[in-house]
Amino acid sequence: MFRPKHPPGRLDQVNSAGEPGFDAVDAIEHAWRRERPATPVRSIGVISRIWHAAKLLGDERRRTLAALGVDQATLDLLSTLRRAGPPYRMTPAQLAGACLVSAGAITQRVARAEAAGLVSAERTASGRRTRHVTLTDEGHRVIEGTVDRLLGHEQDLIDHLTDEQQELLADLLRVLLGGLRARLGAPDEPGQVGDQR
Repeated sequence: MFRPKHPPGRLDQVNSAGEPGFDAVDAIEHAWRRERPATPVRSIGVISRIWHAAKLLGDERRRTLAALGVDQATLDLLSTLRRAGPPYRMTPAQLAGACLVSAGAITQRVARAEAAGLVSAERTASGRRTRHVTLTDEGHRVIEGTVDRLLGHEQDLIDHLTDEQQELLADLLRVLLGGLRARLGAPDEPGQVGDQR
């Protein structure tokens, strides 16, 4: 539950003991505010928590994928093909664009997935170039099971937030990311499962 805290207008956090109160980020922000009153420190409360949450979620995703026997690159490839809809087929250029990786990286991902029977590659007569990459039945089985378990687990991780809080946070993060991309000239990120759904 969210409660007002001091100073007024801030949202309460839960400390390491599970009780409402200042957290470590609050302590850092308030220390800088005390030591350097003229230094703008409000960003600490946003950016430090995003960095910490990203690390926690990234570490947990790696553990979850390892338990499921899928690496992030393969998950990205299979997810991209699955989300494309029937016939679940894309060109290497389309895959590279959707995954925001180089043509060489896509070639490597496709080769690994093909060796595992997760995709099939249609090549030119010379065999030098891949024309299309298609999700196989085994690829379907793997991605369907992985998505359900991964996203179910990650939903559990944020279920301490109400539906309204999750929607509000998603909206605020969308605005934050859009503003950052515009200011930094960064491209949109790929639509991976989980962090880019």
